[in-house]
Amino acid sequence: MNFLRRVIDLYVDGFRNMTVGRSLWLLILIKLFLFFVVLKLFFFPNFLAKEYSTDEARAQHVRTELLEDK
Repeated sequence: MNFLRRVIDLYVDGFRNMTVGRSLWLLILIKLFLFFVVLKLFFFPNFLAKEYSTDEARAQHVRTELLEDK
């Protein structure tokens, strides 16, 4: 338990004393957020919601696609 506490203190102290690192972490988080939002919006459209109006029709399509031999 003492070792775990020392490791946690090391990271907390390191992040607390950062100057340039904070802005770099902020930049990384902003870029990741934008990256995943852009991917979701443009490359992964909600196909099932566009093509099928009910949950039952969506479920049937998923079942068919999973069980179909290709």
